[in-house]
Amino acid sequence: MSNRPEQEPEPAEDQKVGLASIIRSTLAAAIGVQSRRNRERDFEHGRPAAFIAAGVIFTAIFVLVLVGVVYLVIGLGSRP
Repeated sequence: MSNRPEQEPEPAEDQKVGLASIIRSTLAAAIGVQSRRNRERDFEHGRPAAFIAAGVIFTAIFVLVLVGVVYLVIGLGSRP
């Protein structure tokens, strides 16, 4: 047994960043906790269009959820 932490293998040069990694990176970046290692991986191996699309989709969902919450609060607050 070794006391060294296990390291994940680095993606190959031609390997693309997967959908799960894009979603995790988008959520982490949205709340400001993206690690330097993951950010570097995204910039080296990811496609910018995928991250832009994920950011736009996340923002749209976030805004729709906020509008829904406000509508719910206003709708419930106006009933006697």
